[in-house]
Amino acid sequence: MNQIRGILTCFLRSPMGNSYAGQLRTTRFEEVLHNSIEASLRSNIVVPRPVFSQLYLEAEQPSTHNGRTENDEEDEEDGSESNSPPIPYQMKPPPDGCCTTDGFCQAGRDLRLSSLASDSLELLPGFMLIGLKSPSLPENLLVGAVDHRFLPDERGHNALLGFSGYCMGCGEKGFRYFTDFANHINLKLSTQPKKQKHLKFHLYRDNQGVLVKGAPICWKGHGKIGGRIRQMSSSLSETHAASDEQSSSAALLHSSHAPGSYAAASHANGVAQTSDTPQSLTNGTHAASSSTQPVINHSGPGRPSATGLQTNAGPPKKRHKGWSPETSSALLENTGKMPTSSSVLTSSTVTANGARLDASATLSSSSQRSLSTLSPSGLSVAVPDQLLHTCGLQPVIFKGHGPLPQLTGNFSEVLVSSLLQSCYLSSQTLPRVYQHYGPSPIQPLSTEMQILLTVYYLVQLGPEQVPLIEDLEQIFMRSWRESHLSEIRHNQQPQTAATQGRHYGIEAPPALPGLPQHLGLAPQQPLTPSQLPWLAQLAASSCGEGVVVLGEQVGSLAQGLQQMFSKLMEGRFENTNYIVVIVTASGHETQSCVVVTGKHQCRALAENMFSPNEGLREINQQLSSGEAQELIQFCSSLGQDGDMDFLLDSATLDSNEPSPLSSGQESSEEKSMKNTHSQKDSNSPKDKILPSKETCSEFSVEWRDIRPIQLAVARKLLSHVCAIADSSTQNLDLVSFDRVNFLILVPPSEVTFQQTVLHLWSSGVLQELGSLEQDCVSQREAERYVVKMDQSAQVRVDSLIQEAHTNSYTLYILVHDHAHWDVSSASYCSADSGLGLVDQLLNSRRVRDAPNILILHVTSFPFALQTQFTRISPYNEIHWPPSFSNDVDLYHERTRYFGVSELLESTRSGSSLPLMRCDSSFESMASALEERFPKLHSAVIRTTVLIHHYCTALMAVSGRIGGSHNLHKHTSVETLGIVQALLSAAQQCPAHHGHMILLRIPSLALAAWAHRRLSRVRRQLGLEERFEIILGNPSQPLNVGHSFIDQIKLWLKIQEADWVPRTYLELEALPCILILTGAEPQGESLPRSLKYCDLRVISCSYLQRTTLEQELGLAAYLLKAESRSPHNPGPGSDLLESDAEKLSSTDNEEEESQENESSPVSSNQPLQSSPDVAAAAAAAAADPSPTQSSTSTSPKAPKSTVETTPSPSPAHIQLPPQSSSQPFVFHQPSILHPSQLIAQTYSLAQPIFQPQILSQSQLLASANPQLYFQTLPQHQIPHAPPQQLAPARPRRHPSKSTSSSSSSPRASSPHLSCSWARGVSRPPSVLLPRSLYDIITANDGSGLPRCTSFLPHMSVAWASSFRPLLSKMMTCTEQSLYYRQWTVPRPYHMDSNNRTEGRSDNFHPRRLLLSGPPQVGKTGAYLHFLGILSRMLIRLMEVDIYNEEEINLNVQLDRVQYSPPNALWPDPDVMKTLPFDYIVHDPKYDDISLVYCPGYRPASDANPAHQEEVCLRRRTTRIKLSKYAAFNTYHHCEQCHLYLGFNPRYQMYESTLHAFTFTHLLLGEEIQLYFIIPKSKEHYFSFNQPGGQLEGMRLPLAADRSPDCIKSPIFTPTTGRHEHGLFNLYHAMDGASHLHILVVKEYEMAVYKKYWPNHILLVLPPVFNGAGIGAAHFLIKELSYHNLELERSRRQEGSGSISDVWPFIILADDSCVMWNVVDFDARNSPVEHAASLKQVLQHMEGCPDLAHYGLCGIRKWSSRVLAGPNQREPFSRGHLHDFLLLNVDRSQNVQYDQNRFTCHDVDFTLRLHSAGLLVCRFNNFSVMKKQIAIGGYRTFIIKTKMTDVPTSVGPSQYVCAPDSKHLFLATPAQLLLEKYLQHTSHKLFPLSTKNYEHPVLSVDYYINLGPEVTVCFVSSRPHSVNICTTGLLFSGLLLCFADAFVTPSFLKKFTFLKGATLCVIGADRSSLRQTVGRLELEEEWRFRLSDEFQTANAKEDRPLFFLTGKHI
Repeated sequence: MNQIRGILTCFLRSPMGNSYAGQLRTTRFEEVLHNSIEASLRSNIVVPRPVFSQLYLEAEQPSTHNGRTENDEEDEEDGSESNSPPIPYQMKPPPDGCCTTDGFCQAGRDLRLSSLASDSLELLPGFMLIGLKSPSLPENLLVGAVDHRFLPDERGHNALLGFSGYCMGCGEKGFRYFTDFANHINLKLSTQPKKQKHLKFHLYRDNQGVLVKGAPICWKGHGKIGGRIRQMSSSLSETHAASDEQSSSAALLHSSHAPGSYAAASHANGVAQTSDTPQSLTNGTHAASSSTQPVINHSGPGRPSATGLQTNAGPPKKRHKGWSPETSSALLENTGKMPTSSSVLTSSTVTANGARLDASATLSSSSQRSLSTLSPSGLSVAVPDQLLHTCGLQPVIFKGHGPLPQLTGNFSEVLVSSLLQSCYLSSQTLPRVYQHYGPSPIQPLSTEMQILLTVYYLVQLGPEQVPLIEDLEQIFMRSWRESHLSEIRHNQQPQTAATQGRHYGIEAPPALPGLPQHLGLAPQQPLTPSQLPWLAQLAASSCGEGVVVLGEQVGSLAQGLQQMFSKLMEGRFENTNYIVVIVTASGHETQSCVVVTGKHQCRALAENMFSPNEGLREINQQLSSGEAQELIQFCSSLGQDGDMDFLLDSATLDSNEPSPLSSGQESSEEKSMKNTHSQKDSNSPKDKILPSKETCSEFSVEWRDIRPIQLAVARKLLSHVCAIADSSTQNLDLVSFDRVNFLILVPPSEVTFQQTVLHLWSSGVLQELGSLEQDCVSQREAERYVVKMDQSAQVRVDSLIQEAHTNSYTLYILVHDHAHWDVSSASYCSADSGLGLVDQLLNSRRVRDAPNILILHVTSFPFALQTQFTRISPYNEIHWPPSFSNDVDLYHERTRYFGVSELLESTRSGSSLPLMRCDSSFESMASALEERFPKLHSAVIRTTVLIHHYCTALMAVSGRIGGSHNLHKHTSVETLGIVQALLSAAQQCPAHHGHMILLRIPSLALAAWAHRRLSRVRRQLGLEERFEIILGNPSQPLNVGHSFIDQIKLWLKIQEADWVPRTYLELEALPCILILTGAEPQGESLPRSLKYCDLRVISCSYLQRTTLEQELGLAAYLLKAESRSPHNPGPGSDLLESDAEKLSSTDNEEEESQENESSPVSSNQPLQSSPDVAAAAAAAAADPSPTQSSTSTSPKAPKSTVETTPSPSPAHIQLPPQSSSQPFVFHQPSILHPSQLIAQTYSLAQPIFQPQILSQSQLLASANPQLYFQTLPQHQIPHAPPQQLAPARPRRHPSKSTSSSSSSPRASSPHLSCSWARGVSRPPSVLLPRSLYDIITANDGSGLPRCTSFLPHMSVAWASSFRPLLSKMMTCTEQSLYYRQWTVPRPYHMDSNNRTEGRSDNFHPRRLLLSGPPQVGKTGAYLHFLGILSRMLIRLMEVDIYNEEEINLNVQLDRVQYSPPNALWPDPDVMKTLPFDYIVHDPKYDDISLVYCPGYRPASDANPAHQEEVCLRRRTTRIKLSKYAAFNTYHHCEQCHLYLGFNPRYQMYESTLHAFTFTHLLLGEEIQLYFIIPKSKEHYFSFNQPGGQLEGMRLPLAADRSPDCIKSPIFTPTTGRHEHGLFNLYHAMDGASHLHILVVKEYEMAVYKKYWPNHILLVLPPVFNGAGIGAAHFLIKELSYHNLELERSRRQEGSGSISDVWPFIILADDSCVMWNVVDFDARNSPVEHAASLKQVLQHMEGCPDLAHYGLCGIRKWSSRVLAGPNQREPFSRGHLHDFLLLNVDRSQNVQYDQNRFTCHDVDFTLRLHSAGLLVCRFNNFSVMKKQIAIGGYRTFIIKTKMTDVPTSVGPSQYVCAPDSKHLFLATPAQLLLEKYLQHTSHKLFPLSTKNYEHPVLSVDYYINLGPEVTVCFVSSRPHSVNICTTGLLFSGLLLCFADAFVTPSFLKKFTFLKGATLCVIGADRSSLRQTVGRLELEEEWRFRLSDEFQTANAKEDRPLFFLTGKHI
């Protein structure tokens, strides 16, 4: 009852619009209210859901009754939504005199659409034209304007309650109720007007501007029109669905999916959860009342579910159309029986969602519910005996819906898989975004629809295709999206219309064959169980016997399976591939299973059930047991042509005869070379290519060079490392590291290990890091930095961790190369498996917690590391950038990368033979043998066939076999061309450079057998010296023959005697066959001489993206950038030397295919039986006539690049692909060779467009070349002379870059004689199995290759089936985010346990991921990154120090030495005799006015420069920081933690704000300052006891002595440098306790407190926010003196001596970084070395007579000080800057000028000296100042008051005449005055310019008048110390704010030049006049009215005034 009361409360409080006040009693509201109450009674939810949220704001689910929705009857005028009689409605009578005509408004204006269609109608903003339906005008619509906010969107949602509209006839506005609007437009209704009934259509204007009826208004998202949209009867529906699928990826990509909603087959724990959806509403409106689905619970842990909220779970108060007692009772029964546990699917083997099948899946009885419960007792099916023997296959049973009966008997010959069942469950688990959608119509597919779609998918499969679960899953998703098109459109993004090309894509057809149009993928009517069997049989009938449906007479699955086994044994399913068993017994749930009976499919699925290691073990067992011996013997037999071994033995006996290949077909160069050989060599029985002394000018090895793009990637890595260091998390303190060490982890491949070592050794990184000496670096010494991830890695990594723990100042980089290789969890792997080491070592707590270890994962396939539980932050991912953009070389590369995408593009270009293709002849033979040997593994069969083809091709090409044997029939054209290119390539080059052929054989046992077999054939044919055969075993080093090693050493210019190649890269240009074995490649790089990548025997079982792409990545290549784009060659390109006409050419075929040369060679040479005929044809082809040459270039190629004109291969016939709409012009060839027809199968889906030119025999040859060649007589094998074949290429219209024909290139291009040189600019060709080729070359719905939508890695699973497809426009970053959202790690993945409760992520802060394509140069990039990281750390340990010599030095040779150089402290008596140096020597003041000094004479060549910012041109030196340096906020070391505020006793940022007020006599007012004092620093202050108010700073006594304490408080005024200010004095103080106070402006208080939480802040009053450095020093000094008086009073109260209180403070600049001291104990001369600030201050504070000095300081550091003659005196009197020790007691009467911005320290020192106080500089100490370009008190911007944007205002505009209209500036008046005088004083004081002998007299005030004017400072105070001015004539007088001490008599002491200038400055005009009168200036000075000025400030800004005059 509480829940009912809560719902009623929600109802009473819900806001209701007036327009719906009368509708609250309607059926819809009562129904929703009743359902809510009833659902709450049955639900466990504490908080009820609001009624109005269900009624208006969420998606509505209409009740269904007999397939109709409630909306179907909404057009009935007299109907209502309840069964009660309609309520009569009486319309309001119209006013008198109004128009009541139908179609007109009450104002008499026409509203009919037919009348207003051509009128110009103006709409108010926000309104839409709507067509209204009137009962009296059924054939017409009325036009109205309605506010769009009150209309629904295309989904039927988001319409506001109420109405707002106006009449389009009369224009009357303000209709707020639809009832009033209906009365106005004369609808004349008998029922209450409803906008949902009468606002029917949107109106729009067509192309002619006519207003027409548009789309209907979707009020509730359902109804007749909504149902029609979902039909799949036309091709438009497919287009809609495609665009709908595309629109899904945007929003779904950002939807969150909790782990509780993962699919059964995808969840890491195997847990599947299904939906809270009752039976009758599954699949949206497809509900079947007679069958029920399992009630699926979406509730995760801790989240209760509301059952029944989405449906009518019980009878309402009134009976409604959509409800029946039957459905209610069924629903209630089902709801009550619903179990609470989640479905669990466990498997003993790993399922990869289409990649693998689990053979032994066990299902929990408590969790599988109706879909997968255990079979009932007594139900079993007996498997017949001899099933495999009788049928020749092992059937595969896919579990579907319902329990599978137990199999008995010979069950070992049947395989059972739960993969299909998992797909069904996953496709019925809605994502969480749809779970709580209110009364939502979004439901998963029904069981019946899943089965029907499965049948259709099986029907459309080809006879050789294997079903893929990914395809079926995408079909389910496609159907689900289309069934809810309008509901999920807002979560979608557009996709391309349809997949191109073949039928292998996942696209659903526009209509299902054999099905009614209304039962397409998304039928409007529900699919009932009774309809399912005959609809499935109807769909299956379209493919004959390929798919059989057992359903009509089947009562149970056991009965169906028994029938299936019986008919299978009877041979009735011989032509059947799939049998679908459907059980639809009334009263029971629909059950199903699928039995695979196709031989090819059963073999593929059975092999899929093996894990990779299990498959390899099975292959090894078959080879070791001899099961494959029969197959090998069968392949060795050549039928009528004899036995292969016999032929080889005969060839061995005849090996003494010269080989036709080596004699009749060799080039003239080789003949001349052979004539020079010794007799022994010429009589050698073997065909040798000896190491040639000749060199090839084109050969070069470039893989050692660093490329620009690698530099860019290295810098990106460095920037990411800096970003980690700069973040506020403080996870990496780069400043604390002074060096870099590293360890590179690679897979346990010997070649990969040696390859990485080679890259490391040649990169120079070791020398740069200082690890090895430059002269003694060897490759062996570099091996200690690389480790293989085997058992030895544990010791190496542990050693590094221990070293990192002890060396905290070294940054260790762990580079995990090929990071996708081992992602296994250590807890799931055994110790001897070699897996799980990465998890054990890199994910250990010791590595994670080490602050100086950074991990860099490097991989080409990062998908396994991008899951929901990844340890790598997305911000720490670095993706390889594209080097080209719109064909523009972004990095000025000399190379262009050719990878997997370019390979795929070559299959669609159509301009030449694709680089990636399959071999139909090989596939045909392999398929035939698979049927003959059903028990053998397909890898054994395919490898045997492949090696047989290679052996036969070697025999055919070698010429040692007798001419009567037609060996070409027993191999494929592809293999023949590969072998021919291998043997002939080396003869083209004088240095015998050749090609590499890669054979990829994953099984080591098969690879070893293949190596032995090929080696034997090579030896028997006498070809041992022609090419090498290498077994690429990852666990073993390379084994290359000695003669080939000698050849490689000659090419690479290697002098070492014991050198052997250790990497494949070192096999560059070696003619060889490399048999690469291993379950997967492990990062081995291949040389550029790789020409063919033969992948015909790789496994097709494991279809993951990583597996496929890393196999294809073996062919990745770096091309020369200037070469033509490989996938877009020009017409007649010879880019591929494996074209059809070249597959059978002779030794000269490489020469004939050179660029700029025609290739008219015949393509039928291998078909000739006589070698003489072949030699004759080759000889004829070797000298082509110029008339046969026809060259052209591609439009994109350079004009100098000319391509050849090959003979007409199918690639050059250029049949357009299916997607092309542009016709090509064909020229019929006279004769078409069969091999050309064979090659047509290389191009996908390219039909023969000219069948009239093909004979029946030629068509036969294209279909079955083996049969054709065997039946065709030898003399009828067609071949044509070159003259006939050459013109057969198509002619295209010439483009601008098409060149004319040229002659033979032998004279012009001799460098092309080397086939290797031509090959480096051409990528290798790739041969794939047919099944993989079909998959890879197909596109998915987004236009991407099909393989990209596969599971990314076998160790991860999809988080949900309801995921969008990858988009073609996605960047690498977006792909990463996609996989991070939609994949989860499996339990055996190392990231599966990377979950932290309460956190959304668990990223490792010091872990980076570098991803890039295979073989693109990632190793070189990260090695260069290590180098620049080391350089950066060295740079971080350095700082730019001002290194300037002192200026204005006056060298005196006869100087008096006052103190010994090594004197410790100054003597006051001696210092008084030392003359005061008035000259400023600080280099930063080289642009100020000289201070006149009698003994100084300026240098004659002095030419001071005028520059505003001196720091821009000041000289600096880079110096390494000492251990006593001061640091900024970026420094975080362990020692600084307590200093910076990380004190365990206090919470961080715990500080208090205290006010401190004192009265200053000069200001005449109170000054209130604020202290922000951290808790840890409160002991430096005194507080009163009652209120805790601040009383003052505690000061020590002068007699206090402490070795770890600094007595003087340190004040540092700062502004704008909260990050860069050097306030961290912990290291500088060497641990001494000190009081450091930062003096900041009020508006910067917060930011300084944030960055320096443990520092005391003294906040200046707000009035000083715009003040300069003078104000800060003024307040510091006055505050310190006031505090001194307070402390003396406190001490006096305690009976202490007031003179004992320490009176000194330190004023330090915020850029002081280091301090130095001069060491006089050095042997030769004084040496300056670093000292701590503690040492400097304690020495100065320890001066015995320090109290006699008013101001002390130290000099500024310069590298040349000790070398000069001016630093003999250890102490001096003069100006002090930057670092001051101020005696606030003795200097109490001398204040800093609070208004000053510049030169305030010069002014203060001059006044301090004139007051008679001693000033002392300690010259044996120096301070280093860091160059900081940010902030500081010297940075002021002159800007106008009109705008805050800085404007260029000249100095002449800084002042103006009083009361004039001038541009006022928003700058302090004092600053304007100082800048004006600095820049214009040479005009103001013309007699003073460059006139040192006649300075300007400045009284009591020093101000900068510019470097050309000299200032003589005098003080007017009594008893002041001034220079003697007798006889000195002044050129000007400057009176600034003259006080009472300046009198007329005082001024009369000085003499001025005639015409000297007077400048009087005052605070206002009145004080200016008073000064002139008081000082009687008018007696000697002439003034004019125009000589009065003011600063350019507004009146409220208090400008300063000054008056000028001339001396009379």
